[in-house]
Amino acid sequence: MWGIWSRTMVKVGIPKSCALVKPCHLVKPVSDTRIYGRYLSHQTGLPALPVPPLQQTCERYIAALEPIVNTQELQYTKVLVDEFQKPGGEGERLQRALEERAKKTENWLSEWWVKVAYLDYRLPVVVHSSPGLVLPQMSFNDKHGQILFAAKLIAGVLDFKTMIDNETLPVEHLGDKPLCMNQYYQVLSSCRIPGLKRDSIVNYAKNSSPPKHITVVHNCQFFVLDVYNSDGIPLTVDQLCGQLEHICNSSRQTSSEPVGILTTLDRDSWGRTYQNFIKDKTNKDSVSAIQRSIFTVCVDGAMPPVADDMYRSCAAVQMLHGGGSQWNSGNRWFDKTLQFIIGENGTCGANYEHAPAEGPPIVALIDHVVEYTRRLELGKTPVLDSSTVSQKLHFNFSPEIKKDIEGAKYAMNQLAQDLEMRVVVFEHFGKNVPKTYKMSPDAFIQVALQLAFYRMYQNSCATYESASLRMFRLGRTDTIRSASSATLEFVKAFDNVSKQNTEKVELLEKAVKTHRWYTNIAVSGQAIDRHLLGLKMLALEEHSPLPSIFTDKSYSKALHYKLSTSQVPSKTDCVMCFGPVVPNGYGVCYNPMEDHINFAVSSFNTCNETNAESFAQIVREALLDMRTLLEQTPKAKL
Repeated sequence: MWGIWSRTMVKVGIPKSCALVKPCHLVKPVSDTRIYGRYLSHQTGLPALPVPPLQQTCERYIAALEPIVNTQELQYTKVLVDEFQKPGGEGERLQRALEERAKKTENWLSEWWVKVAYLDYRLPVVVHSSPGLVLPQMSFNDKHGQILFAAKLIAGVLDFKTMIDNETLPVEHLGDKPLCMNQYYQVLSSCRIPGLKRDSIVNYAKNSSPPKHITVVHNCQFFVLDVYNSDGIPLTVDQLCGQLEHICNSSRQTSSEPVGILTTLDRDSWGRTYQNFIKDKTNKDSVSAIQRSIFTVCVDGAMPPVADDMYRSCAAVQMLHGGGSQWNSGNRWFDKTLQFIIGENGTCGANYEHAPAEGPPIVALIDHVVEYTRRLELGKTPVLDSSTVSQKLHFNFSPEIKKDIEGAKYAMNQLAQDLEMRVVVFEHFGKNVPKTYKMSPDAFIQVALQLAFYRMYQNSCATYESASLRMFRLGRTDTIRSASSATLEFVKAFDNVSKQNTEKVELLEKAVKTHRWYTNIAVSGQAIDRHLLGLKMLALEEHSPLPSIFTDKSYSKALHYKLSTSQVPSKTDCVMCFGPVVPNGYGVCYNPMEDHINFAVSSFNTCNETNAESFAQIVREALLDMRTLLEQTPKAKL
């Protein structure tokens, strides 16, 4: 069962599973050879993350609270904020300290962010932190087709890895500004390592002997497969097929002890079990081989039979958590940064551990791989050399570890039963309609989410949308606060029969422009949330009483994201998915294509207030009603 927050998250107020997107509709890869260059020289040319002015953040904080707290709470918070920012006060002192930190570090936020948002986070990474990604169903439906696609996928990832190794990835741009490419260099050959109080991330790519193998999991059994010949050339698809067939033939029966299920435990429990587990040398060596691998490929068994209209939702569940111990949750190693998942019925996708990167680098890699698999043709099968034989990893299970595995199965099954996931394709329009009215598609969808939430609950809530800080060196994310006074005014007016359509359209345009404005300030490093976090982190490090604005009820409300949302666009017709970040909330991820929109909506069944299926339907109605409003009000067309 979901806990409201981990203690760390309560302390600093950071949402989980929501730092996914740029927003990418602003970002385009540039293929001009002039922007190719060595990674380090590109990185050093990027600006440092700024520290916004204190008064500006305080003013914007109050504005962000207006639609989500009552009048009495707002007035009380204004007093606290005025006290905080007065000359010579706590805020001014912390601001100076943060500005000093910014002068001395490459990025004043990044180290804090990874530790507090991820490595200190003690709930399971499954559902609560690690996103899944669902690809369109592939055309195969048997073991041979599954193996062939897996081989092509591996070859595609290795092709992308060549660009990473050679540091020739095209630099992405936001308008004319280059973006930090660091996250691309963190997703392969890396793994999260459980700790007793804090986890760690290890990246083996820069070792003197970087890994040359991947991990393959089949029937909950783990294999190491070297994917490079002795001359350093990647294995061909034919060679990979042969090795995967050998692996599958060697593991036809499901392992009686699904060791991978341990990675679904809460991090404190897994940290304790891990320390005990690796006391055995065989276990330590096998776990180390998984951790050091370039990535993991999960060759899955069957998934639950469902009606056609529920296929995408069931596929999303497989990507997010595997469906429980009776299905594929044990056929994973959720600590691994990147896992590709291939089902026998054509279900494909990925799961990624969130600490090293946001969604866009993962999606860019997936886009490359999908395109690679489409154009790849099998060649003549070469002779394998002796270095390309897969090896099964072995584990020893003490009675205590067996008990831990049973506990992990139970907890994972409870979580799987609790999560409601709905993947829907909104087929009526996509980016094309907002563009017709010269509106940002992302802002249009965000306003529709606000309208849907208001129709369902008759109020506004704190809403998180992730904005990229990759314009800055080692930049991660800040928060786009989609619930604004402008969106609240619009959603209140929309179903009011006394309001004229022309007024409603004006309010819609204002709400869209307000969201667009906040997006722009967020990607420019001028939003409020990470700045407030930095000030709070400094206060916590001093071990002195927290300033009152951080213990205020309004601050708690501002960080209780009942709507946690992300736009993750892709060339591929896919969708990313994640769990809610609060027990009574929704996780909403969407991929706007030209003429349709893919949505993944999640909630928890144990919460009587929320229903993912109902909310998805109300979002559909909100989008249609907004289009109808624009169509029926010709003057809205610019």
